[in-house]
Amino acid sequence: MSELPISIDKDLCTGCGICVGACPFGSIEMVGDYPEIKDDCRLCNACVEACPEGAITIKETEGEADLSEYRGVMVYAEQRKGVVHPVAYELLGKGRELADQLGEPLFAVLIGSDVKAGAEELAVRSADKVYTYEDPALEDFRDDPYSALMADLVREVKPSLFLIGATSIGRSLGPKLAAVLATGLTADCTGLEIDPETRLLLQTRPAYGGNIMATIICPNSRPQMATVRYKMMKEADVDQDRKGEIVKKPVDMEALPDRVKIIDYQPSPEQVNIVDAEIVVSGGKGLGEPSGFAVIEELAQALGGAVGASRPTVDEGWKEYRHQVGLSGRTVRPKLYMACGISGAVQHLAGMKTSDVIIAINKDREAPIFSVSTLGAVGDLYEVIPILAEKVRKHKGDA
Repeated sequence: MSELPISIDKDLCTGCGICVGACPFGSIEMVGDYPEIKDDCRLCNACVEACPEGAITIKETEGEADLSEYRGVMVYAEQRKGVVHPVAYELLGKGRELADQLGEPLFAVLIGSDVKAGAEELAVRSADKVYTYEDPALEDFRDDPYSALMADLVREVKPSLFLIGATSIGRSLGPKLAAVLATGLTADCTGLEIDPETRLLLQTRPAYGGNIMATIICPNSRPQMATVRYKMMKEADVDQDRKGEIVKKPVDMEALPDRVKIIDYQPSPEQVNIVDAEIVVSGGKGLGEPSGFAVIEELAQALGGAVGASRPTVDEGWKEYRHQVGLSGRTVRPKLYMACGISGAVQHLAGMKTSDVIIAINKDREAPIFSVSTLGAVGDLYEVIPILAEKVRKHKGDA
């Protein structure tokens, strides 16, 4: 299985233990007279710098590989309890576009238990090959076994690009896998393009709190890796005439690292997740005070939607971060998005402008939010929203 490119020369090591204390992650422990590096090493270089004897080395792999050997776009198809996460279909949609530009194949990798149905769905959504790892012990995600299997697959298949959804799972898995493969990773991307001259992946992501957009490249190592925000891209369509090949890979659980045991699973108590909601009603600083979210919640409840919030209201503590919409929060793409008392800063617009229908309510008729809205109401939200909520409830009652 996969090995980290770090080693300790026992001929030079004196067993002083300085490296144990120097590791900020507790990834080195003394075993007998000598230190031993554990599998969760982040390759941060702290132990290398601390060792007085120069006994610890990290093998520099960047630039050593023949980059011409790497071809294809690989997508990690995240699953939860056997159900493929929709972000995988978004990655396949973008992956197909990138693969076609490069003239290379598109792969998907699916790890879990009872993944046959999920693999078949991926096969008709643009993937040329779907690699599956199936075992009851792989039902729930853990960094160690999942990253080990994928690292081995990358070394075998050699994809040029590897895309992972920027979900809670993807944000944990991506850095671990990139460290094991000694390659670069751009996190939380909102855009991906191919440079026609260099054929490198142009990875765009917000930086400095969303105040600028950075474009990052990875010219010297492979695969070029990125975690990509959910709800930023169009899902790959189902095409029964283009069904990819499903390749079942062997799994030896005894040979896989696995330091975590899942005792129990408790789903979030959140009633409606703004990322998955078809209707989102968001409030901004135009509410004037934290209690103003009561009218937002009233309208969201009437519509059967979720409550969103702008970054300033979250920064002020008016609403929890899980409600924040925007580059520094969550990206949403509902059928209906209502912006109430939100001026329309660039960071907020980037997180919701792909919604099917956008309705804005604001006192300022010059507010930028109106430039992207389908419908707009210039007026006091405390007058408009209660009337609107009442009419929605009456309409539902009549229906």
